Amino acid sequence: MSPSLISRSPDLRALADDGYDIDIVSGHLVVRDVPYVNPDGQVKRGILVSTLDLAGDVTTRPGTHVVMFAGEYPCDRNGRQLAKIKCGSKRKVISEGLLVEHSFSSKPADGYRDYHHKMTTYAAIISGPAEAIDPGATPRPRRVTEAGDVDSVFKYVDTASSRAGIVAASGKLALNSVAIIGLGGTGSYILDLIAKTPVREIHVFDGDDFLQHNAFRSPGAPSLEELKAIPTKVRHHADRYGLMRNGIVEHDVNVDVSNSEVLEGMDFVFVCVDRGEAKRPIFEKLEELGTPYIDVGMGVELVDGQLQGILRVTASTPSKRDHVRGKKRIGLSGGAPLQGREVSNA
Repeated sequence: MSPSLISRSPDLRALADDGYDIDIVSGHLVVRDVPYVNPDGQVKRGILVSTLDLAGDVTTRPGTHVVMFAGEYPCDRNGRQLAKIKCGSKRKVISEGLLVEHSFSSKPADGYRDYHHKMTTYAAIISGPAEAIDPGATPRPRRVTEAGDVDSVFKYVDTASSRAGIVAASGKLALNSVAIIGLGGTGSYILDLIAKTPVREIHVFDGDDFLQHNAFRSPGAPSLEELKAIPTKVRHHADRYGLMRNGIVEHDVNVDVSNSEVLEGMDFVFVCVDRGEAKRPIFEKLEELGTPYIDVGMGVELVDGQLQGILRVTASTPSKRDHVRGKKRIGLSGGAPLQGREVSNA
């Protein structure tokens, strides 16, 4: 992914051709080995980091003029801080092994044309005093690292997390295997959300076909031709989210007592089926395996011309299971009773 992004983006390719040591890490452009002067007047090497704005796998004009820096605060040749570019000093984890401490602000009158313009400008400002002390202190070591996020599940860079500054928090969701049982009006929306996290594998279970009414209860908008083909639910959703990421694993079955062993190895499970009796073998197997899960109940009905709705979310973990089968929690026959009503969670 990183080599493709660099080769297809003229500004990134120009940085690499100029000899800058660039990389793509967690949706950020990284320029390593930038010389600077520390407060003691010593020449050190730091890392410039910028968020990336992309259109697919090609860069667009930078959306911010601010950059971040990993290292001590850069100074002039006498050890005085470069105050004109100071924006703030706060530790921030970009990804494992990459922690920035400072941010800088230097904005041209018309902004930065591209990332080559932006990163070379900052590299020159920061490395200038270092080159005055040591003429060999160049920010262009002519070493290009293009490994980047080659292990990412996504087919293009997640710049939403980098723009929001939540890459490290998002990384906590990188479980190996998550299961969603049932791809109806609840499960399909859960898939829509989970598919945009770095979970390695998302196992989807549903034995039904994707029919016309499902189009009105799921995210996205299938075409008439897609509906006429009558795909299975798991195939339809795997095709849809396979455009964005790898690791959607299809299981064209309904989970029951005869095949519940398919849940072995899951780190977390979302149970989104509508019949209470279908849940019992699922719950029993997950509890036997020590697997945490969430069951969701949702019901909407029209009463005297008014829409009324109820939503229930019940979590079960190895440390807390005894509440799951309570009368007002999850019913295991028919629909799932909640406060005297039967609700469906398909």
